[in-house]
This record gives sequence, C-alpha cells and structure tokens, in this order.
Amino acid sequence: MKQSYQKAMEWLYLACIVLSGTALVAITLIIPLGVFMRYAMNNPLSWPEPASVVMMVMFSFIGGAAVYRANAQIAVEALLKAVGPKAQVAMTWGVHACMALTALFMLGYGVHLCELTWYNTMAEFPDLRVGIVYMPIPVGGLLTFLFLVEKAWIGDPPKTDVMYSDQAAELE
Repeated sequence: MKQSYQKAMEWLYLACIVLSGTALVAITLIIPLGVFMRYAMNNPLSWPEPASVVMMVMFSFIGGAAVYRANAQIAVEALLKAVGPKAQVAMTWGVHACMALTALFMLGYGVHLCELTWYNTMAEFPDLRVGIVYMPIPVGGLLTFLFLVEKAWIGDPPKTDVMYSDQAAELE
C-alpha cells in the first residue's frame, strides 16, 4: 500500500514539474513577444500580460506543491538542529500540522473562489472563465496535502525517486 502511494506521488510530482515548467517556458516566450510587438513593431498585443498572469498562477501553485515534496522550499533549520531529538519530532509534527492547515485552506477557499468567479470572464479571453484561471489554487492545496500525507506516513521519497534524477553525480 505504501509503495503504491509513493509511486502515485512520484507521478503526481512529475506532472507538477511538467505543468509548472511548461507554464514558465510559456511566460518566457510570451513576455518578449509582447515587448517586441509593442516597441519594435508599434503594434501592442492585448493578451501577453494577462496570459502570463494565468501561467504564473499555475506555475506558483502547482510548482509550489512540487517544491514542498522535494524539500526545496525555504526552511530555517538552525532552530531544529539546536534542540534535542524529542523536540525535533514535536517541531516536525507541528510543521506538518501547519502545512496541513495551509493546504486545506487553499483547497477549501480555492474551491469557493472558483465557484464565485466561475461565470466571470477575462476581457482579453472572453471564452476563459476566471474560475478556471483560479483552479490551480485548490489543486495546489490538494497536491500539497497529498505530498504531506506521504511525508507524514511514509517519510521522504526514496533516493531512486525521479525527484533526485537531476542531482549532481558523485565524483570518483
């Protein structure tokens, strides 16, 4: 059961990386296009900035969940290293509890935000519902919570996980 869950989290992590990486590449291509069209061609486009904002929402919330699983978030460990083993365990569970509350808040209120804005549209993209634009917030909360369950139940991913595939090779 634990192995199946961990494998599923590995695939979710990979999906998060692909989605957030694609959004980042899209932003990188869209913004220079907007600048070029505005200043070089003197023909500004109306859609690059809002499209980049949409991509940034996806990049931030979906990528943030992946960052949490990879332990790549900003963390201050000096205090954790300064206390004894029992206090470390208690502090770690405290962090898990705070992350669970944050993830569940993102999930609950993100769904509420999507429902409230579902019938609104963006002027630049009249067929795109604002509720869909905000969808990465509850999805990111759910993914973060699932990754948190993995950490609390199983521990960190094994060294064979795809998450470690970009680590520098050891020198002989």
